[in-house]
Amino acid sequence: MSISIKNKRSTMRLVVPLVAAAFLAACNGSSKNDDVETDTENRTFQITVTNLTANQPLSPLAVIAHKSGYHAFTEGSPASAGLEQLAESGANGDLLAEAAGYAEYLDSNSGTGAIGPGGSATVEVSVTEGSQTYLSIVSMLVNTNDGFTAADNYDISGLSVDESSSMTLPVWDAGTELNSEADGTIPGPANGGEGYSAARDDIVDFVAIHRGVISSDDGLSSSILNESHRFDNPAARLTVKRID
Repeated sequence: MSISIKNKRSTMRLVVPLVAAAFLAACNGSSKNDDVETDTENRTFQITVTNLTANQPLSPLAVIAHKSGYHAFTEGSPASAGLEQLAESGANGDLLAEAAGYAEYLDSNSGTGAIGPGGSATVEVSVTEGSQTYLSIVSMLVNTNDGFTAADNYDISGLSVDESSSMTLPVWDAGTELNSEADGTIPGPANGGEGYSAARDDIVDFVAIHRGVISSDDGLSSSILNESHRFDNPAARLTVKRID
């Protein structure tokens, strides 16, 4: 019996530390998983847009950080009121306000001025979202009736600190204003005419790739644009860098 008791005690001395170690490991594992699910680490992104056109200044950037599901526009669908305002006048306040009302919204920022041909502008957005981060960027080509360049739902979730990602941006037509190029209808320096008008008078009322301008040098005598205002795709280059 003494031998049996001794062996039992010896066994218990081994079992108790093993149970304790297993309990601590389980606690630590649970804590780690909780950290992943409730990740509130701040992430800051630096967004730079470079104008690739010859004579089409870009309006101040509208930059929106969001989860998947938000779209600043959808090809083949009518432009929102905020996008119409931006595409016709360059003013981005209504589009940014619209975005802030969506459940997917994370952060937004506005550029401080126009981007001239060959120039660049940089803004930052910060998020505290653990995994999903997408960007939408919109800017008007101001020597057009309602043309804009944009990125929609661009996934930057996988960027590490100091890592960059880039893409080129095409030109879109908001489909809200007829591309007449007539005197008084172009808000940019080529004319200084009317910007936004609530009336929608384009041939179609939906967003599509822009077909380009037909300037006075191309035979449209009523156009206030000339050959220098022509553009081709892409119109801009987007570079996103995670800096924090």
